[in-house]
Amino acid sequence: MEFLLSQLSGKKIYLAGHNGMVGSAIHRRLIAAGYKNIVTRSYPEIDLIRQTEVEELFEKEKPELVIVAAAKVGGIVANNTYRAQFIYENLMIEANLIHAAYKNNVEKLIFLGSSCIYPKLAPQPLKEEYLLTGLLEQTNEPYAIAKIAGIKLCESYYRQYGANFFSVMPTNLFGYFDNFNLETSHVLPALMRKFHEAKTGGKSTVELWGTGKPLREFMYVDDLADAIFYLMEKIEARDLYEQGLTHINIGTGVDQTIAQLAELIKKIVGFTGEIVYDSTKPDGTPRKLLDVSLLHNLGWNHQTSLEEGIKKTYEWYIEQLGIKN
Repeated sequence: MEFLLSQLSGKKIYLAGHNGMVGSAIHRRLIAAGYKNIVTRSYPEIDLIRQTEVEELFEKEKPELVIVAAAKVGGIVANNTYRAQFIYENLMIEANLIHAAYKNNVEKLIFLGSSCIYPKLAPQPLKEEYLLTGLLEQTNEPYAIAKIAGIKLCESYYRQYGANFFSVMPTNLFGYFDNFNLETSHVLPALMRKFHEAKTGGKSTVELWGTGKPLREFMYVDDLADAIFYLMEKIEARDLYEQGLTHINIGTGVDQTIAQLAELIKKIVGFTGEIVYDSTKPDGTPRKLLDVSLLHNLGWNHQTSLEEGIKKTYEWYIEQLGIKN
């Protein structure tokens, strides 16, 4: 993958949430772009929920650029079970970071939202202007409300103070450092683990929930990191807000059925058995696809195909297990 080098690489940048799947990809992209002055802090060195600790960090480091990839995240079970934690912790993290960035005259801030915060029944594909036009998915409503608040914080600090803060809305992501826990992971890493364990365990079938018919969009996380830096180079907050928008969608603009995804992962993993669908289990939302025409019009397109991204992720996964494929 060829990466755009950064014209801003001489700036001091604070990357909040550098240890997660998304944050680590952004960190790799920063290094590739020539950044040498990167501020990173992990818990317990800093607790982003505590305002005093965040303000002390900003006052000490004085970052010029900030990327907010820090968040409390989880799958549907975690979102629905720990509702108070998801809304409280995400509200505190984003409010502390965005306000401290304003107080310390940060030149540009990019906040990461999530495509799951669009209305549950919004038309497909999802355009940026569909945010806040309908009811949210009930199971992740607390998380969604917190993320929407972060997007609106950025917009409000621009409108009141002229702060150069804006948001991006990534699609479903996968890649290195993904979560492969079958109880809390998302569909793609869960399928990868299921097929791998079926192959190594000599099983003849893998059972999947639902019918396999729902459509989903997936992006390799290193492409997201490249898109964020393209936007950091190319746009300012006013470019969005003066169009009446609050954020930019980041995705591939391409989706496939869960059945197609399963067949692709099955092939890459090398499982030769049969896939069995349990149609008594729920399918979930029929389709979730981002409209990425705005991003394409700005000159950026993803570079990694779904197959290539899955191959890279599977190679990384088996390396973590200490297995040679």
